[in-house]
Amino acid sequence: MIKRPRRLRQNRVLRKMVQETHVSKDGLIYPMFVCEGENVKEEIPSMEGQYRWSVDRMGEKLGQLQDAGVNSVMFFGIPDHKDSAGSGAYDPDGIVQRALRQAKKDFPEMYLITDVCMCEYTDHGHCGILCEHDGVRDVDNDKTLEMLARIAVSHAQAGADMVAPSDMMDGRVLAMRKALDEAGFTHIPIMSYAVKYASAFYGPFRDAADSAPQFGDRRTYQMDYHNRKEAIKEALSDIDEGADIIMVKPAMSYLDILEDVAEIVNVPVAAYSVSGEYAMVKAASDKGWIDGSRILAEMATAVFRAGASIYLTYFAEEIAGLIDRGEI
Repeated sequence: MIKRPRRLRQNRVLRKMVQETHVSKDGLIYPMFVCEGENVKEEIPSMEGQYRWSVDRMGEKLGQLQDAGVNSVMFFGIPDHKDSAGSGAYDPDGIVQRALRQAKKDFPEMYLITDVCMCEYTDHGHCGILCEHDGVRDVDNDKTLEMLARIAVSHAQAGADMVAPSDMMDGRVLAMRKALDEAGFTHIPIMSYAVKYASAFYGPFRDAADSAPQFGDRRTYQMDYHNRKEAIKEALSDIDEGADIIMVKPAMSYLDILEDVAEIVNVPVAAYSVSGEYAMVKAASDKGWIDGSRILAEMATAVFRAGASIYLTYFAEEIAGLIDRGEI
């Protein structure tokens, strides 16, 4: 035989030399839950090893991340007050706004991103302002846009380096871009959850953020997982509205979608490995059913191999350790 692919697999040095996909700490973002109260470090039952942090203690985790070389976080706020309009989301003294100001003070070199949505702040658990037609309640798309734009501006005013709308309302990127620009934040990028599917993989997150809908579900605004071409439409639409980065969510069951989007768009692409993916890997690893470290290495590599340059994952710190040890 003249062609022997195994020639390039003989030892680790050679395998690393010809490795096609590289996972970088620079592309890792850690999703972090911040909550009201003092001296709070509360483990999330369905996400062992993940916690809700009060502002006065979140520096413990931020310091660990920074020491590991993970310099980007995304804040999710858990307020102590909810109402029908989700007013806590744009409160200048809201939980995310206070977390931003404190993090900027204590960790000025960290890059702070905020999730822009209303589900954690509404008493009904949906991602916007409700309306009712013929006895059916749903989210009013256009009324919600004003609220989302207001939230984005309040985050930027508090020190956010980037905002990331996850609501899946039509036209939200344009509304936020206009509001940010008018408020003098033309430099703040928008990472849009452009391709966000209605997924059962979000289950543990709703436990973590106390954001489960009080009625119905989110299928009237999140995408149908049967659809592939629709992902391209959503991504291109958000780019036209001013999105600087496009996100695909969830990650592992949607790598085909991630690859499609990455091949077509001309902006960076992110993928979010969501709470259900974390919980499954964590549980199986703890049981000894899988080699957790090797699974993490494969998952992260798969996301970057499919075309992402940004990876949001609750395993960010562990993946950074794998990179340091040359195990990924």
